[in-house]
Amino acid sequence: MTLLPEEPAILEVRHAVRRWIAAHAPDGEIAVGLSGGADSLALTAAAAAEARSVCALVVDHRLQPGSADVADEAAARARALGCASAEVLPVDVTGSGGLEAAARQARYRALDAARGTRPVLLGHTLDDQAETVLLGLSRGSGGRSIWGMSAYDSPWGRPLLDVKRAVTRQACAELGLSPHEDPHNASPDFVRVRLRTEVLPLLEDVLGGGVAGALARTGEHLREEGAVLDAMAADAEAKVVVNGEIDAAVLVLSAPPVRRRVLRSWLLAAGARGLGDTQLRAVDDLVARWRGQGQVAIGGGTPDARLVVRRRRGRLNVGLDDRRRV
Repeated sequence: MTLLPEEPAILEVRHAVRRWIAAHAPDGEIAVGLSGGADSLALTAAAAAEARSVCALVVDHRLQPGSADVADEAAARARALGCASAEVLPVDVTGSGGLEAAARQARYRALDAARGTRPVLLGHTLDDQAETVLLGLSRGSGGRSIWGMSAYDSPWGRPLLDVKRAVTRQACAELGLSPHEDPHNASPDFVRVRLRTEVLPLLEDVLGGGVAGALARTGEHLREEGAVLDAMAADAEAKVVVNGEIDAAVLVLSAPPVRRRVLRSWLLAAGARGLGDTQLRAVDDLVARWRGQGQVAIGGGTPDARLVVRRRRGRLNVGLDDRRRV
């Protein structure tokens, strides 16, 4: 363990990490995702002081000139802070969904492959949580989309969800550390950056402050309530799914939030992809507003045949449409 100064900001970060370790990794064996920015740097310093053994994992996205040097410097800092090891993970950022999504997917794959059996702590803060809730709210796809991030979603740990970004930056100052400033974090080309620099400051000004905390609490409340509904849906699903089909006469007796959870779980298990609120409600209408309507197309299937949901003889089934896609 590393000795750190007894200053307010780094103590707040340490206490958050200490609570997380006690709850989720009592053996003290953890990994930390380190970018070199203020959030992950403060997290790494606190983890090195609180955990028995810390492995720092530094992902080099190779999207900017000199990124390898930045990654090597971050790894060196991790060792200097007392981490047992520090590894640089170069990745290729490719795929659909835009640069942000592709980089995130590449990063998580690399971290998961390198962590061994350790949970990986990530430097997401209360401000990140507020941004996540706002992004989910913009999608309009139900309560689940605005749950925000969980403190522990194995193997990913987020000890700093109650700690503001300003605190992690101050913690670095108290430690005499100069965080790396990623130019992508200031680019208005990214939605999160505009939320961070434009939308949230405006909301804080108009609503009198405390917006980030209020959004984070809202997500937490919805996540807790959602867990109860998920448990109810699991019980209902065990009763209504018969030989891979849904018994509509039984499912219709469930409350709408439970019913749609059952349908969502059933559809995903059947191979549905990109399931949105509009599709889910159309399938729900086959149960609760049955008027003899036709099949409902959902994401998935093959290049030549759509995945569809039909109601026949009071049961819902999922299958490929036998008509060629136009």
